[in-house]
Amino acid sequence: MSYQVHPSAIVDDGAVIGEGSRVWHFVHVCAGARIGRECSLGQNVFVGNKVVIGDKVKIQNNVSVYDNVILEDGVFCGPSMVFTNVYNPRSLIERKSEYRSTLVKHGATLGANCTIVCGVTVGEFAFVGAGAVINKDVPAYALMVGVPARQIGWMSEFGEQLDLPLEGEGETLCEHTGARYLLKSKQITKLDV
Repeated sequence: MSYQVHPSAIVDDGAVIGEGSRVWHFVHVCAGARIGRECSLGQNVFVGNKVVIGDKVKIQNNVSVYDNVILEDGVFCGPSMVFTNVYNPRSLIERKSEYRSTLVKHGATLGANCTIVCGVTVGEFAFVGAGAVINKDVPAYALMVGVPARQIGWMSEFGEQLDLPLEGEGETLCEHTGARYLLKSKQITKLDV
């Protein structure tokens, strides 16, 4: 086996887990799950059948990644954050045919205890603050906080807030990496260094 699984974890036959990944205490990975290389699944994580997880994804303790969730490479899921897959659940009504897909793009961070309502896309390197509730698409590099979440700024790939206005145009440097970022038409572009 090219990955580590704690003895208390359950990995169903058929699940695919990439080289160098670590599956910790009391994790359950369902048979249809696809997990990339060098991932970390913290204590008490659940991964559903129709889930795709990219490389170098970190999922902290007590996170359930339900069917129809896709996490691209480098996504960080903070402790006890929540995914959903049915928009209007009822215990007495079967709605498995109504699952809405959720896509979290490359490098995004989902803070502790945040909730991602199904059917949204979280853009590349976006940063969702602790406890925020995401109920609509999040632009790439956006910093989102609150309930419901609202954008309060822009984040660098390094994970630091950029000195840019919410709207209009601007250009700034990441003080840690020297990378240049350009804001134009409500979109961030990382420029070659």
